[in-house]
Amino acid sequence: MALHQWPHLLLAKSKRLCEDRVSSRMRHQKKTVKLGRTADHRRALLANQVCALIEHQRIKTTLAKAKAVRPLAERMVTLGKNGSIHARRRALAVLRQKGIVKKLFDDIAQRSAERNGGYTRIVKLGARKSDSARMALIEWVDAEYIAEEKPKKEKKAKRKDAEAEPQQITPEAEQLTQEEPAAETPTPGQEEPTAPPAEEPKPKKRRWFGRKSDDS
Repeated sequence: MALHQWPHLLLAKSKRLCEDRVSSRMRHQKKTVKLGRTADHRRALLANQVCALIEHQRIKTTLAKAKAVRPLAERMVTLGKNGSIHARRRALAVLRQKGIVKKLFDDIAQRSAERNGGYTRIVKLGARKSDSARMALIEWVDAEYIAEEKPKKEKKAKRKDAEAEPQQITPEAEQLTQEEPAAETPTPGQEEPTAPPAEEPKPKKRRWFGRKSDDS
């Protein structure tokens, strides 16, 4: 090898080393939503959410959790459309519930057979009152029915001036009122007795302390 080719080889080698160092430090294709949980806790949470979605066809959760659940749910539908024993075992290893896996393969996968992706949809609901967390609904696009939410009970406004209910008068009470004698009214010839005039209060004698009376 000629000596004039050595600088080019050294430059290429140093450039390759720099690329290796940069690629080892950067997080390429490692995007994972942590959800403030450890890895095991996060896997269990997402599996439970997918199981609830398969069972109830629609769930209400936070927007961050709904976005994290969506890829896993669609992956499970893809395994269900495969239908092989290996795919069933992989789905069972994630969901851990035989009844849910059976419903996934027999119902949801068959229903979404003509669709090549996009098995779920996310509907934003706004902020939650307690902590202002953004809420959302995640549901199957090809769902047979949509579970309607129960309407909230309306609180009745308290009336300050509530009207009193009319009391029912029994026949016994009517007889008692009829038997009561009427109040005696004075006849026109008789005069009402006049009240005696009120006596005027006598003036009180003042006692002067420290002075001797004139009588002493």
